[in-house]
Amino acid sequence: MGAGCRMNGNHPFDIERALSLIQEAVRGYPKPAAYALADEGFDSRFEQLVACIISIRTRDELSEPAARALFQLAKTPEALCRMTPEAINRPIAHTAYHKTKSHWIHETSCQIAHQYRGAVPCNEKDLLAFKGVGLKCASVVLALACGQPAIIVETHVQRLVNAWGYVHTKTPRETVKALEAKLPQKYWTEFNRWLEPFDKYACSPKHRDSLRPEVRALCPAR
Repeated sequence: MGAGCRMNGNHPFDIERALSLIQEAVRGYPKPAAYALADEGFDSRFEQLVACIISIRTRDELSEPAARALFQLAKTPEALCRMTPEAINRPIAHTAYHKTKSHWIHETSCQIAHQYRGAVPCNEKDLLAFKGVGLKCASVVLALACGQPAIIVETHVQRLVNAWGYVHTKTPRETVKALEAKLPQKYWTEFNRWLEPFDKYACSPKHRDSLRPEVRALCPAR
């Protein structure tokens, strides 16, 4: 690991030092889609929930504009419930599993409009009950729209924290629990904002050689 971040028997991994280096390294790179949309004003619970469903198995470069296009047509549970799955599908047609997602979004919109009176619940159990919503999407809504401390774990976060030896986990659920036990809570919400572009862009073969050695040492082996 980078200077001051190394983990061994005598020196635990310095996560605060690592995050300081990473925040600097990711300046100028695209933000993860959920953060980018939230920063643009698509920060309601419902918008973040729908955008995350759209993003499933889809690159941000496709899911982000698809979410924007859908929200130009409708961005409340009531409005999307009034649309047909076929109409919902059109603006998201370039994303993976778009036909399935359009049905999920329609069903979830109607459920929120009628069962929850238009208000997306701010608890993990209820969020996970919606079609297509897994741990990552539930955490996105809790962290970015509900204002609750939550750690968003996806492929890049999972890879980095295990490569560092900061945690030793195999599933996102295990990683969330392990991080909750040791990562200072002040970093929870922004953790994915920094780690995802660091692994995705800064540590890519195209860019990693331009990193300072202590920062490059935080990149996982490729």
